[in-house]
Amino acid sequence: MRCPFCNEPETSVLESRVAEDGNSLRRRRECGKCRRRFTTYERVEGPVLLVIKRDGRREAFDREKIRQGILKACLKRPVSIDLMAEMTDDVEREILRRESPEVTSKFVGKAVLRRLRKVDKVAWMRFASIHMEFEQLEDFEKAIEKASE
Repeated sequence: MRCPFCNEPETSVLESRVAEDGNSLRRRRECGKCRRRFTTYERVEGPVLLVIKRDGRREAFDREKIRQGILKACLKRPVSIDLMAEMTDDVEREILRRESPEVTSKFVGKAVLRRLRKVDKVAWMRFASIHMEFEQLEDFEKAIEKASE
């Protein structure tokens, strides 16, 4: 595993344990060169899952896209990295529990929105403005009213 700080290929594992979700291993590592520490996660590769985009294209499910979307929505908000990771895990589990090997991007977006709404209304609004394709001020006003309910 390469060090994310200096790109050194020699790192050592200091500690391994089952992560909180029970479906992955959490490893604390230390770089042999710069001595900085970082965490990695190892998880079982799940079944092949396709996401059906709005335009009908299909692409492989990418957990990282969910994580990045949540991260962008929560930027400069009082939401911890751990809580963002938990939301990402929850969305992924919800999607994988479905019996179908395909899921719509709309389903994925709604799953993220449900979690963000409980955590931070501003982050929810940021994500909603992209996912729901707000085009006019009235779209934001309606969403604000919905968030206030």
